[in-house]
Amino acid sequence: MSTSPNPATTGPYAIVETSGTQFWVQPNRYYDLDRIHADVDSTVTLENVLLVNDGTAATVGQPYVTTATVELKVLEHRRGPKVIVYKMRPKKKTRRKNGHRQELTRVQVQSITVGGKALA
Repeated sequence: MSTSPNPATTGPYAIVETSGTQFWVQPNRYYDLDRIHADVDSTVTLENVLLVNDGTAATVGQPYVTTATVELKVLEHRRGPKVIVYKMRPKKKTRRKNGHRQELTRVQVQSITVGGKALA
């Protein structure tokens, strides 16, 4: 059985840090990040880039790649799925039910840039 490379991982990609979490991003794809305070259709630039792969070689930062940036376009602000939080103490007749919906921002990756040169 032959294994073909995964098309999602063969192109250029970057690993960025935003909102305290790390995301694997690729150009022309959209992602849901924690709420970013930016207007819809505006662009946001992330400079906390941990790794950049141009399809042939990877550049790893220590801790960040200093010359790399990722440009995002804000598509919309939305809310995530509802999560039910239920706490109960047995034999105490105490129950508490809460719901939570995370505030999200859907962004599309416009470009990944290293040293002023766009990868895609």
